[in-house]
Amino acid sequence: MKNIQIKEFLLNRIVDQMATFLIEDKNITIIDALNEVYSSNIYNILQSKDGYLVSKSPSYLYELLKKEQISRSNGQKLG
Repeated sequence: MKNIQIKEFLLNRIVDQMATFLIEDKNITIIDALNEVYSSNIYNILQSKDGYLVSKSPSYLYELLKKEQISRSNGQKLG
């Protein structure tokens, strides 16, 4: 497997797990969960060229996503 394929595999796995966590925690549909993941800053960072977050666990990234959502709901920008 080439590096790009490995990164894509890991990214898909992370998105799947984070969506599952959202479905379980918020009792939302898979479509809503995927929308939350794909519209997050965390997902943008995951897709970035260096993609350093891809090596982190999905549960760690989900915690970052929750912090981002709390900051967003409070009108703050995470960064």
